[in-house]
Amino acid sequence: MQPRTSPPGVVFGTGAYLIWGLFPAFFGLLAFASAVEVVAQRIIWTLVVVVLVLLLSGRLREMRAIDARTWRLAAVASAAISINWGVYVFGVISGNVVECALGYFINPLVTVAFGVVFFRERLSRAQWAALSLGALAVVVLTVDYGRPPVIALVLACSFATYGLVKKVIRLDALRGIAAEGMVAAPFALAFVIVLLATGRSEFTSSPAHFGLMMATGPVTLIPLLLFAVAAQRVPLSTMGILQYLTPALQMAWGVAVMHEPMPPSRWIGFALIWTALAVFTTDALRRAHRNRRPVFARAAEPSARRSVQTTSHSDPGA
Repeated sequence: MQPRTSPPGVVFGTGAYLIWGLFPAFFGLLAFASAVEVVAQRIIWTLVVVVLVLLLSGRLREMRAIDARTWRLAAVASAAISINWGVYVFGVISGNVVECALGYFINPLVTVAFGVVFFRERLSRAQWAALSLGALAVVVLTVDYGRPPVIALVLACSFATYGLVKKVIRLDALRGIAAEGMVAAPFALAFVIVLLATGRSEFTSSPAHFGLMMATGPVTLIPLLLFAVAAQRVPLSTMGILQYLTPALQMAWGVAVMHEPMPPSRWIGFALIWTALAVFTTDALRRAHRNRRPVFARAAEPSARRSVQTTSHSDPGA
């Protein structure tokens, strides 16, 4: 059953998406290092923080109960989120914050497309319309950029892949993050050691750099914990609306602070994406409202009518 909306839950959810929306401000401070070094340090320090949380909460021993299949899924999730982090950091430090925001605007549409491909979910006409508008937007933006929006597409697809794995993996948020970190940490640590040995590491070049790299751990974990708490107290339909706060803030940062160019053709592309998301969100809210109707009210409807509604507006994943 969907949880009822609670004010604290909305606050936690808004806090999570606000922090994610302000990531360009933080990761822009890490432009002194390469994107790969930042991701390696982020993996290590996020793992350190989450292990400490598990240890202090007496849950560290639960990691021993993870079976081989779950570890394999965690490895796939780890690879997907590492690619996502790396491309995002590269996008921010290379001055492509708006394109990063585009990736997270596209992400819900890519997730729906993955549901069709991997889970054979059936879509309503509104969802097909949203996907078509999203595809048209990518074409328009490809013409505008003079190239496909690679950063946006990789961000959207990698995060959708991550979400796909999280849909089937049997781990809670903390253990999931810990497992993903444990898989990636040996590679990240090896890379950091090589940089240190060759004198190319920015991690120890100054106390400020050291502190900023360490901060990637709590900066990564805090919004994830806020999101986990909110998801238990707020309906998914509400969380679905709140999620657009993140790319909206990121886009505002790119345009207003970084002064990235936004020619009319690019605005048209974004307008198509926003229209697609409006159609998609309206359809999702309508479905959520219908599914919350009392059981006795739905039972009173003629069976033929319910049959037609179920066939033409079936919920993905139902």
